[in-house]
Amino acid sequence: MSTVSYRNKNATEKSTPPARQSALATWALALAQLMSWGSIYYSFSLLVVPMEQSMGWSRTATNAALSVGLLISGFAAYPIGRWIDHGLGRRVMSMGSVIAAAMLLLWAHAQWLPLLFVAWIGLGIAMAATLYDPVFAVITHQFPDSFRTRITLITLVGGFASTAFIPLTQFLVGTVGWRESLEVLAAVNLAICLPIHVVAIRSSRSDDGVKLPKASVKDVHDAATRRALRTPTFWALAVCFTAYYATFAALTFHLVPLMVERHVANAVLVTTMALIGPAQVVARALWFAFGRHLHASIVGVIVVVLFPISAAILIGAGNSAWLLWVFALCYGAGNGMMTILRGTVVQDMLWTEGYGAVSGMLSFPSNIAKGVAPIAAAGIWSVAHNYVTVEWAVLLVSVVTALAFFAAVRLSRRK
Repeated sequence: MSTVSYRNKNATEKSTPPARQSALATWALALAQLMSWGSIYYSFSLLVVPMEQSMGWSRTATNAALSVGLLISGFAAYPIGRWIDHGLGRRVMSMGSVIAAAMLLLWAHAQWLPLLFVAWIGLGIAMAATLYDPVFAVITHQFPDSFRTRITLITLVGGFASTAFIPLTQFLVGTVGWRESLEVLAAVNLAICLPIHVVAIRSSRSDDGVKLPKASVKDVHDAATRRALRTPTFWALAVCFTAYYATFAALTFHLVPLMVERHVANAVLVTTMALIGPAQVVARALWFAFGRHLHASIVGVIVVVLFPISAAILIGAGNSAWLLWVFALCYGAGNGMMTILRGTVVQDMLWTEGYGAVSGMLSFPSNIAKGVAPIAAAGIWSVAHNYVTVEWAVLLVSVVTALAFFAAVRLSRRK
């Protein structure tokens, strides 16, 4: 199943860092993920209201800036992945942290709306260069024999980003204001993430583990990328992840108003939302303990089945507290493990060469789905005047996620 590999045993052994050093590098990169996710991604929802109150900007305009950032992140994913394949992981992720800090500072001092859009265009590039996809590519190339365990560990630590940064950002906003909070978050990227990316990621000379001409390494990766576009397994995975991120984005922005429409008690609503995060972390911990050595397709089948199950539970839950909590546990567990699946399935079903670019190509339609799905769900709601149709649409798309993954497994085994 794997393609032509440019590695050889002696070169790999020579370039492999000592166990202690590699473990420290993995933990450091995991910490950087927690900081990057917390400071860039999770800050928006807590800053948007005080920013709108201060500047008089509309909710539509500020969310449009976020959507533009997500779309830019999708467009940037492929070239950034390709640069990492070519041995530029350290430079890409270091520059990503610098860009993140600069754009957060620009956002902090924005006095007119177009500057907010400029800041989020830059943050879109920073997300593509610093969040899960680039670090998965770096780990895959830097530790080809242990990437599954390391990726699982990184997602496990990164899963605490919302737990750590939502209360931290909320405290900062209440204490010093939203502009000063953004300055603190910018400092996090410069003081913590940037040094980690500089020190923990090996230089371009050893990223690929061999002393081959740079052109040869690029040819191998580029050939693997082109071959992915001719492989049905790749397209099945593209459909799977695009459908998943569509349902994820739709529920992320509409789950609370959906429960409000059902007249769910406020305590039940808050508990339901609060269960999703811990369920994600627990599921990742279970994968780290029991599933990290299994083929991604084995655990992946469980993951994708959880989504239609959780959607069906949501449809039938009404305002029942215990059914909503079961939904939250299933949905959160599926989301938590999907992140690991996304980081390991390409290597297991396709190949490791060209991973960064292939992963970037998979991210492009997924990020578009993230931006479009919430608006589409709102459109369905405005026509139906209730969330029933939206729920059935979520169930349908989650079934597509599962079927596409089953197809990918079947096609990869056939090949």
